[in-house]
This record gives sequence, structure tokens and C-alpha cells, in this order.
Amino acid sequence: MRLGSYRPAYDNGITSPYAHLRQYVVSTTLDREVDPAVTVVGRDPLGLVRALKKEEGGLDIWLCGGGKLAGVLLPELDEMIVKSYPVVAGAGVPVSDGGFDPTVFDVADRTLFDNGVTVTRYIRR
Repeated sequence: MRLGSYRPAYDNGITSPYAHLRQYVVSTTLDREVDPAVTVVGRDPLGLVRALKKEEGGLDIWLCGGGKLAGVLLPELDEMIVKSYPVVAGAGVPVSDGGFDPTVFDVADRTLFDNGVTVTRYIRR
């Protein structure tokens, strides 16, 4: 996750929001010693993901929030899970920040809830 996704927990005294997982925060400003369970990555998140994918069992990596980080990691995204809400806010963060680079994903599964929320799982073609 990037600092923007990590900060809400951190600002409330939670330094390890996903304690059951290996956690990486991409930031050039966060203290590297924030928590023993959190690795702060100052640069090259794409290289980090590529190295993690080479580890045994390295295909169970989750990106938590962040269109900017998703844009950087797009070459390595195999799957996306997107929640959609029936609300138009008029502004927001893109799903993937960066230049125009169409990347095709297929719908693998979609769940519609009674309140209109959908959760769609996409797999890279």
C-alpha cells in the first residue's frame, strides 16, 4: 500500500493494520522503523512485486487501495477486485494513474448486493 492507504490506521495508532499479512508501505517520508511487521519501501515498488512473485507462493499478493500505486504496478497486476457503489461523487482517484495504456481484463465473477453495491473480479487476459 502507499502511505495514503496506510495513514488512516497509522494516524489512529495502528501501525500494523494487516498483522496477519506481510505488509509493505511505499513511502519516501515514513520512518522505516514504524513497526517490525511493516516494511517501508522507499523506491521501486515494481521491482519489489516482481521479487515477491518469484518467491514460493508468490502469487497471493494484494494491493490495498491507491490508483497511483496501481498505475505503477499495472504491468504485474494479474487480477483486480473492484467494488462499485451506486453513488456519483463527481471527483475521485483513478483506478490506475498513469499514461494511456489499455490493458485488457476479463470479468471472472460479479456479485450484486441488495443495496446496489457490486464487487467484480477481473483477470488479466
